[in-house]
Amino acid sequence: MTGSLVSPATRQRVRDLATPIATALGRLGLTPNALTLIGFVGTGVAAVAVANQWWLAGGILVLIFGIFDLFDGALARATGQASKLGAFLDSTFDRAGEGIVYIGIAAGSVGAGFAPGAALAVTALAAASMVPYTRAKAEGLGFSTGTGMAAVGLAPREVRVALLSIGLILTSLIQPFVRPEACTQTGPATLACIYGLGNSPLTGSAVLASTLGLITILATITTIQRILHVRAQSRED
Repeated sequence: MTGSLVSPATRQRVRDLATPIATALGRLGLTPNALTLIGFVGTGVAAVAVANQWWLAGGILVLIFGIFDLFDGALARATGQASKLGAFLDSTFDRAGEGIVYIGIAAGSVGAGFAPGAALAVTALAAASMVPYTRAKAEGLGFSTGTGMAAVGLAPREVRVALLSIGLILTSLIQPFVRPEACTQTGPATLACIYGLGNSPLTGSAVLASTLGLITILATITTIQRILHVRAQSRED
């Protein structure tokens, strides 16, 4: 039992849907490695957006390029261009892209005067980084080779991307962050500056904090699930 929110069947259906789009991109002259690089650059733009507190743009870009990440692998499989180098580049740029988005969120939170957001972005980054590491290490040691480990755990990359994009979009649509200059005022504005909660418990800062906290928890659980999965396999050897 993998305990994943994304079943292997669902994962395969998504790949099947991505294949015709990927092959169309291939007909334009794009290679799988080129798609990997484009996806990373797009994710970098998303990181710049959230660093500037453009939460809606950042959320949309995270979602778009999270989906775009499907196309390099789909094109490689469809055209017989799959290679170890391509797999290495895809995995490396995926990790780097996810990391810089969290760094951007931390910078944007600091700029908005919401220090807890920056701290939670760091914890989410640390927890999320452990998920692909456990997979890579397990596969390197011969456990759950192929795509086996990808199906283990509550929050693989696609789940984290979905949660983060939804959280960023909601952050932009609900009552925004309180600017640092509000600290000079009295009454509710001062309380909002200190706690980032404004006049209602449902604010942009609260949504962002909840999203990052949820990603941290789910990624940590996923890491534990993968550790237990490898432990169970080691006992079978």
